[in-house]
Amino acid sequence: MAHQHSSGVRLSPSSDTEDMAEMSKVLAPRLAYFAGVARTEHVTRAAQEMNVPQSTLSRAMVRLEQDLGVDLFARHGRTVSLTPAGRTFLTSVERALAEVERAAEEVRADADPATGKVAFGFLHTMGAETVPGLLQAFRAEHPRVRFSLVQNYGEAMLERLRAGELDLCLTSPVPDAPDLVARRLDEQKLRLVVPADHSLATRRRVRLAEAADEMFVTLEPGYGLRRITDDLCQEAGFKPRVAFEGEEAETLRGLVAAGLGVALLPPPAVPRPGVVELTVTAPRAVREIGVAWLDGHPDTPPVAAFKRFLLSRRGSLLPT
Repeated sequence: MAHQHSSGVRLSPSSDTEDMAEMSKVLAPRLAYFAGVARTEHVTRAAQEMNVPQSTLSRAMVRLEQDLGVDLFARHGRTVSLTPAGRTFLTSVERALAEVERAAEEVRADADPATGKVAFGFLHTMGAETVPGLLQAFRAEHPRVRFSLVQNYGEAMLERLRAGELDLCLTSPVPDAPDLVARRLDEQKLRLVVPADHSLATRRRVRLAEAADEMFVTLEPGYGLRRITDDLCQEAGFKPRVAFEGEEAETLRGLVAAGLGVALLPPPAVPRPGVVELTVTAPRAVREIGVAWLDGHPDTPPVAAFKRFLLSRRGSLLPT
């Protein structure tokens, strides 16, 4: 195997970012070849084990040494032995190849139709009852599919979709963005929640305008339910006076029970003492629930199966 240092990409202190990127593209395909030759210390035997032509392997080793600017092998006819630099390089190469193989196994496992993984996001208000019921029903047919679950507010989940950290999310309002695909699945009635000793607590129904003078407790700006609350109050002819802002619906119920305000909230998973939940007759107080995913993002088989399952639940997503 002839050895010369006449050409090739050289790594030097003056290399810029483009040089490093080019170096990576040149080196990467040759690392497995290097590890095979280093393991057998024989080019012909390594070529046979890796099922590649000996000439291809020999040229790859020469070019690798040219690219690095160091001798990795001492040559003794058809056999080779590692130089000190080669032994140092082999340690890092074996570590890198093992990490690549580990990552490959992980993504193959995540994409397995039977045992793969779905990264699924949903609103806090859907975590107590809706999502557990959905997962139970889906896993009746796909018992080994794994889930990575994320609870968050709508905008944060959409950011994670765009970052590739989530495959699907249940959110409200249903997003309308050019880089996302969203499908309406169901709607959920919102109720005016008042303290048990409130003057409206003896009623079953109420017009939202009747709460115009009340202090409201709401989710923080940026939450979908906050935007819906503001829009409904505006439709009813007033701007809500906000006493407290929170991050979780059940915390708001606790604030209402403590007499600190009223709130527009979806039904609780379990009735809460100290509050009364009134049907809002006008305006129509609902929030749409939809599923969203990144447009053009390829689905693994388990993600595609769960997406089909969610779409099949249109109109029956939420517990009755």
